[in-house]
Amino acid sequence: MEFQAPAINIAIILPVVIVAGFGLVLMILDMLMEDELRGLGPWISLGGLVLAGLQTIALWLGGSYETFIPVGGHPMVVVDGYAHFFNMLFIITGILAILMSMPYLIKADIDEKAEYYMLLMFSISGMMLMGMANDLLLIFIGLELLSIPLYVMCGIARPREASEESAMKYFLLGAFASGFLVFGLALLYGATGSTALPVVVENFTAGGVIAYTGLAMQLVGLAFKVGAVPFHMWTPDVYEGAPTAVTAFMSVGAKVGGFAAMIRILAEAVPQESAPIWTTAIAIIAAATLILGNVVAISQTNIKRMLAYSSIAHGGYILMAVAALPFSGDAVSASLTYMLTYMFTNLGAFAVIMMVEKSGNRGVLLEDYKGLSKRNLGMALILAYFMFSLIGMPLTGGFIGKFVVFQAAIDANLIWLTIIGVVTAAVSAYYYLRVVFYMFMFDGQGDLEFSPAMMTATTVALVATLAIGFFPGLWLNLARTASLASQLLMAGG
Repeated sequence: MEFQAPAINIAIILPVVIVAGFGLVLMILDMLMEDELRGLGPWISLGGLVLAGLQTIALWLGGSYETFIPVGGHPMVVVDGYAHFFNMLFIITGILAILMSMPYLIKADIDEKAEYYMLLMFSISGMMLMGMANDLLLIFIGLELLSIPLYVMCGIARPREASEESAMKYFLLGAFASGFLVFGLALLYGATGSTALPVVVENFTAGGVIAYTGLAMQLVGLAFKVGAVPFHMWTPDVYEGAPTAVTAFMSVGAKVGGFAAMIRILAEAVPQESAPIWTTAIAIIAAATLILGNVVAISQTNIKRMLAYSSIAHGGYILMAVAALPFSGDAVSASLTYMLTYMFTNLGAFAVIMMVEKSGNRGVLLEDYKGLSKRNLGMALILAYFMFSLIGMPLTGGFIGKFVVFQAAIDANLIWLTIIGVVTAAVSAYYYLRVVFYMFMFDGQGDLEFSPAMMTATTVALVATLAIGFFPGLWLNLARTASLASQLLMAGG
């Protein structure tokens, strides 16, 4: 039988090719260029991400595409509104992370600048693959491409023991979670005869217990990546030990990438009649994640550990929308809106935290924020606004995110989960407002270290959070448009 190659159109995945290609360029430059020229790394990375962003916008305006189509088979890559939305989310995350990293790496005495940005670009390309994957194999490839660079980035502050320890913990537990993902993939392939999501959904019911077991193992692997309970154990130690710039990037990129794949699988690979089984499991996980994340955050004295448990809790809010997928027409758009607001709010908060932090991983305790308003009123007000947004107070992006997630849960008749979400949001106000209390109710000394790059990242995050809070209609319509393809497939599954 004559071999026939699959139909491939590289132009459709050009944003991913650009990001990964610039990562390869940085790898070559890191080997060939003299040390004094490695400072070009962040600017080359920014150029690549801007170029990829422009290409993503051009593709988005053009509609939806499919590529990597085997003869007589289904496309492995679907570049629809959903994928375009996540691609832009990852690109913006990368740009802000680079702007925040440029001054931070100097402050933290981390010399591997070109290596750092190369790893960041590879990780972003993996995130982008997860958003456009229409095949379980591609989801696994994207997850590994996302994760392996992050393992290295967590330990890049060597020989600092906390950094090396966080990298080892993340690697070991991440490898364990990847094993679950691969085993689940194998079971779904055995039960349905394919790894393509359209074939999996057609044959899922006939797969019986094996198919459900495979789906459960897939969700375990992805739940680890998003930090959901009980697969959250790595999050506090890794967030605390990793360089803060890496923590900021990982808190958004890895979490959003995991949800991009999770929603795609549940919306397109699982039939509607199976919904009552997995939605109950997701709802229970969401409730446990909300309770543990918000309650344990109260006792934290290190702001990075506090935001680690905060990140776990915010994953719980997104899981509320995931649990509502089969029963709410706005569940996908609610999750997309929440991830958009969380990205800007969390990165903005971390940007201010990096200005307060001192070299040698000092300045990361809550005590260090006492009197920040006396040292720099502007930065204290900005951080306070980000804290208000993380709580979900009105006139912030976080309020819009929580509102649409709660509405989706109510539409799905998950009233008990909505009540837990509201109560835990009230609980979160304690530890977020504690930071505000320390900043404005105490005296303090010391200066903040400013840089144009860090101020640019902070300003972009602040303006975006304000824009979402004051003008939510534009962003909600954008999320609804991006979610349309996945939501229609879920409704017709």
